[in-house]
Amino acid sequence: MPKVKTNSSAKKRFKVTGSGKIKRKHAFKSHILTKKTTKQKRNLTKAGLVSDADTPNVKHMLNI
Repeated sequence: MPKVKTNSSAKKRFKVTGSGKIKRKHAFKSHILTKKTTKQKRNLTKAGLVSDADTPNVKHMLNI
């Protein structure tokens, strides 16, 4: 039986925490930053967690 491949795009975007949750980066922080407030840009810098509804799909892509 062949090895199961990890989704390459998912392994670049997500990290698993020690407790098994999945960390992610916020969207809307790459360009067109002049119209966004400093507060908004600062809060987008912080890491977030994948929602409970999306966690099973992400774990499947990461073969966890």
